[in-house]
Amino acid sequence: MSMEQSSSAGNGEPFVVSRVLDAPQAKVWKAWTEKEALETWWGPKGLTLSVAKLDLRPGGVFHYGMRAPDGHLMWGKFAYREVVPPQRIVFVVSFTDEQGTPIRHPFSSTWPLEVLSSVHLELEGDRTKLTMSGIPINATEEECKTFAGAHEGMRQGWAGTLEQLAAYLSK
Repeated sequence: MSMEQSSSAGNGEPFVVSRVLDAPQAKVWKAWTEKEALETWWGPKGLTLSVAKLDLRPGGVFHYGMRAPDGHLMWGKFAYREVVPPQRIVFVVSFTDEQGTPIRHPFSSTWPLEVLSSVHLELEGDRTKLTMSGIPINATEEECKTFAGAHEGMRQGWAGTLEQLAAYLSK
């Protein structure tokens, strides 16, 4: 098993999910970039989100906690690389500790420490097509395989998250 690190470019096939949302681009952008909105819809169904920090700019971070119904608390972070209102956000996603230091996934020792992700918002009449993609960076071969093997589960998880986003946008 190779422990060689990849370059900053991703390894393997990216995970991609998209959905057309019944909302204008500006409203979808706000849902991705405002604390109160994110606390309403972001994250897997059944988890409660709290925003520790939201600094929407290249070099800034979105640091958040997700609490499960059983009380288990997980932390995560987006480290923003590009912010192009109202069309694109590029960021590195990591699981973290409460202080924001990247850590291993709480349930997988072979999950990549960093996933380069992007959200693209495209106008489709008065609706918005959201396309989200992610690919491991600085990852071992084993971490890339773990990520690739999780695509179907991630697709199901994102379906629930995007349902929550659609419900938020319909208000």
